Amino acid sequence: MSRAGKIARRTFLIGSAALAGGVAFGVVMYRRPHDNPLLDTLAEGEAAITPYVLIRPEGITLITPRADLGQGAYHLQAALIAEELDVTLDQVSVDPGPPSPAYYNTALAADAAPFPATDTGFVAETTRQVMDAPMKFLGIQITGGSTTVPDAWDKLRKAGAVARETLKAAAAARTGLPRSDLHTENGAVLLPDGARLPYTDLAAEAAQTDPVTDVALRDPSDWRLIGTGMQRLDIVAKSTGTQAYGIDIQLDGMLHAAIRTNPGMGGEMIRFDASKAETMRGVQRIVPISGGIGVLADNTWRAMQAVQAIEVEWAPAPYPAHMTAHWQTLAESFTDDRIDSRYRDDGDVETALGSEMIEAEYRAPYLAHAPLEPVNATVRVTDARVDVWTGTQIPRFVQQNVAAITGHDPEAVHVHAQMIGGSFGHRLEDMVVRQAAELALAAPGRPVKLTLSREEDMTHDFPRQIAMARGRGAVAEGRVAALDLGIAMPSVLASQMGRQDLPVAGPDLQIVAGAWDQPFAIPAYRVTGYRAAPLAPISSWRSVGASTNGFFHDAFLDELIHAAGADPLEERIRLCDHAPSRKVLEAVGEMSGWGSPLPEGRGRGVAFCLSFGVPCAEVVEVTDTGDGIRIDRVFVAAEVGRVIDPVNFENQVQGGVIWGLGHAIMGEITFADGRVEQRNFDTYPFLRQHQCPQITVRGLENDSTVRGVGEPPVPPAAPALANAIFAATGTRLRKMPFNKHIRFV
Repeated sequence: MSRAGKIARRTFLIGSAALAGGVAFGVVMYRRPHDNPLLDTLAEGEAAITPYVLIRPEGITLITPRADLGQGAYHLQAALIAEELDVTLDQVSVDPGPPSPAYYNTALAADAAPFPATDTGFVAETTRQVMDAPMKFLGIQITGGSTTVPDAWDKLRKAGAVARETLKAAAAARTGLPRSDLHTENGAVLLPDGARLPYTDLAAEAAQTDPVTDVALRDPSDWRLIGTGMQRLDIVAKSTGTQAYGIDIQLDGMLHAAIRTNPGMGGEMIRFDASKAETMRGVQRIVPISGGIGVLADNTWRAMQAVQAIEVEWAPAPYPAHMTAHWQTLAESFTDDRIDSRYRDDGDVETALGSEMIEAEYRAPYLAHAPLEPVNATVRVTDARVDVWTGTQIPRFVQQNVAAITGHDPEAVHVHAQMIGGSFGHRLEDMVVRQAAELALAAPGRPVKLTLSREEDMTHDFPRQIAMARGRGAVAEGRVAALDLGIAMPSVLASQMGRQDLPVAGPDLQIVAGAWDQPFAIPAYRVTGYRAAPLAPISSWRSVGASTNGFFHDAFLDELIHAAGADPLEERIRLCDHAPSRKVLEAVGEMSGWGSPLPEGRGRGVAFCLSFGVPCAEVVEVTDTGDGIRIDRVFVAAEVGRVIDPVNFENQVQGGVIWGLGHAIMGEITFADGRVEQRNFDTYPFLRQHQCPQITVRGLENDSTVRGVGEPPVPPAAPALANAIFAATGTRLRKMPFNKHIRFV
């Protein structure tokens, strides 16, 4: 596509977004804040200063609406509020708050705009701002896309500052002193004579005080929390086994439920015979649900045993029955009529490829989310209201979908968000909550707790997309001259949003995420996304499209660099035309001692991927032991603008690396007869402790934009490992999982 064509296409997209954000909604309406949901339930003497700060006589509660999946989200949100509120973390409690449009995610629009994160020009920035309007008016309250920190960075610090100054105003009204003469420290307003007025003593007066919204955020030199290693709010509970999750919910009169749905995901149930199950001990009721059958019993084990005793005839799966057909569908998708996007098309690619073209094909399989906490939801339905207890990343969708099932108004559905024991994207789906709501309708007034067996979860997870890439390239004069990458996968967004009855218009950027937007100035450079026909239903998996495309793009780039005879790190740095990304590459080279000699049988590989706005580079060192490959060390550098908590940052990055390495080595979901073959952790293994390498992490703060780091360490892990194995053995790995092609120890 010519540059003029690209500009015209983007102008159309920008115009459409401007129409949605400016004309349809209106600037005045956009600037108007959402109502504070905390005001609806305030008791006498309590103050809800902004939707994020609740002051009671008995304590301070900070509202942390982004879900905590184990990544420390509650802790980081609380720290940002506490920094400006002038409290210590041991003085507060946290609560995720109710579902509300007031908690819409302000950072989601950035990745929806058709501009690379490196483009900070006027048109790109304006488009991102305009695209925030529909997010606000729809009240899209989602945790995902590594947006918790960028969403919270300004918003929550300002919420803390507004609360601080409002409390000072309340103290000024009580004492008759000017607000400018008052200061705050550790949860109290300080008077000039040294007297202290605790925030909790000012709650009643603060409730009657107009919020002070014209506030200035503190200079970084005055920060007490940001940038320091903190003890996470949940660390004691998690270290002592006292942390409560959704699976721990216990309520009076509770029934326990188990289900079986069609093993061909999305297929129907033709008939069932529950006569045996009905006579089993503890069984209360057999309840048909959408696509399957459920059992209500007096405990979870009896419910699970009974549901397995039901004889069921299932309809076929609505997608190809065997993996060969899935791969064939992808292979047949590299055609002009399947082009979904071509946002990167620099130079004359066809001419540059020439007659000595280098070609390679890459594959990445379906992958399960497989969180350790068994997937669960508890629902109680009465005539007046519905209560839902579950871990979720999409509380407002849960509220709306449960209301549609039970016939209540959405406002009558109360979602009590729980701490989540792992998600990796799983809790962006709410099927388990819908199923629990159907079951609860059969037992009005009683809480019904649905717990999925590991087998039911693994075989009905909406997995990561299957994907295939075909690369063509050329080198000249010791340099990479051309890179042409085509990527084929089904649309993640169409599958995922389809289950929420939301249409997805235009290209799906996830098909090319982590590939089209890489900051390399290759003279002839093209990335094409091909939308394959829908196959098995799929969903967001930690780093989504970049989880596959980071491997495709960087591993093929490594092949071209090798063919050119260039140094893998030096050539990436030479090609890089984005200063923060270049510094990341330079940092990981310095950390790893790149270029220093390694003994025979050892190899060092580097990889880079910019995803979710974060440039991340990794170096992996491996040893060919003779019995297999051992991963020795990993070095990671990432640019995030600001590191809020260095300890949490390091843990997040290390977890992402382990997640990426483990799945690259041994992760795979396959279908036979339309059914998932991997039913539990015995057939879906993960990286063991003895296989985990030493991981060294560095967070860079050179960019002005603050980013999240939950997902960016994942995409470079697989290519860095593959490139290291090539350096050690001469074997190129182009298909995951790697253990199908090489042995690991």
